[in-house]
Amino acid sequence: MASYFNGIRSYLSEHPSIVGFRWSHAQSWGSTWSFLFAAITLYVAGAAVLHFTLLIFRRRRIPLGPLPAVHSLAMALISATIFAGILLSTAAEIRDTRWLWRRSRSKTTPFQWLLCFPVGTRPSGRVFFWSYVYYLSRYLHALRAYITVLRHRNLAWFNLVNHSILICSSFLWLEFSQSFQILSILLTSLVYAAVYGYRFWTAIGLRSACFPFVVNCQILLLCCNLVCHVGVLSLHYLKGGGCNGIGAWLFNSVLNAAVLFLFLNFHAKRRRSAAAGAEN
Repeated sequence: MASYFNGIRSYLSEHPSIVGFRWSHAQSWGSTWSFLFAAITLYVAGAAVLHFTLLIFRRRRIPLGPLPAVHSLAMALISATIFAGILLSTAAEIRDTRWLWRRSRSKTTPFQWLLCFPVGTRPSGRVFFWSYVYYLSRYLHALRAYITVLRHRNLAWFNLVNHSILICSSFLWLEFSQSFQILSILLTSLVYAAVYGYRFWTAIGLRSACFPFVVNCQILLLCCNLVCHVGVLSLHYLKGGGCNGIGAWLFNSVLNAAVLFLFLNFHAKRRRSAAAGAEN
């Protein structure tokens, strides 16, 4: 058992491609601003075109077969792998650099490092490799909006905006070596592994939970992110030197606030529609 765990740890945190990773516009796929803007534009435009095409030319739902289940299973496995990889990589980084923290004047602790990167941090090494994998996985995650359009012929603008913001945020994490991204990836990948595992469970016909499992997980994630954002802001002003990428963090905070507003508005409309349907 110990040898099995050591093999996983070696593969997910000690592989040369992981240890030697460096975010580079010349070498990392999808790492340019032009690619980001083009991808988000094509994503939103493609979903809108698909939606209106189905409204005009097809009245019935398109049978998707096992596609939703396969997508959910893939996202669950990818999210679980990202969680394990960044957890092991974070532990390895703390192990390898603890002596530097002890000698620093600010006496940085591992928990403070998780929330607040020192100024001058570069997007290279283990944790940024998994941040890059997480960024790429957002494109696969965004395909769920297309599955929703094909299945229900309904275009949820909240999902399009939310997925686009997630792609943009994860890009900014890498581009500006933004603080707080380690905890955010840990929390998000863990929640997504549970959410997509549950969606796969129900997609293959097994019994669903007696409470809104997905919504509760999303609310829990939003609350945890809010607490962590307060921690980043506190450390930035209390810790000497501040936190790296604080400008990108402020911009991402605005994006997260927009997601929270859209999330509350989206589910409020769904509750009103459900209540109106019950009355009729």
